[in-house]
Amino acid sequence: MKVTYKPLFKLMIDREMKKKDLQNATGISASSISKLSRDEYVSMDVLAKICAVFQVQFSDVVEIVYEDKGEA
Repeated sequence: MKVTYKPLFKLMIDREMKKKDLQNATGISASSISKLSRDEYVSMDVLAKICAVFQVQFSDVVEIVYEDKGEA
């Protein structure tokens, strides 16, 4: 199981927001922005700050990707 933040980046494109703008609006660290870019796990606090800025739910910024275990 993995996570992807593609919905977040689509939302940012729609609102013409750059990563630096997101960092400034939320107050999250540059390392958290880097983790988002690499689809790595971030804290719920980071996600909550992002959701508050955009006034959306968690499901609007992150997706869970399930890997198919049945095929090699």
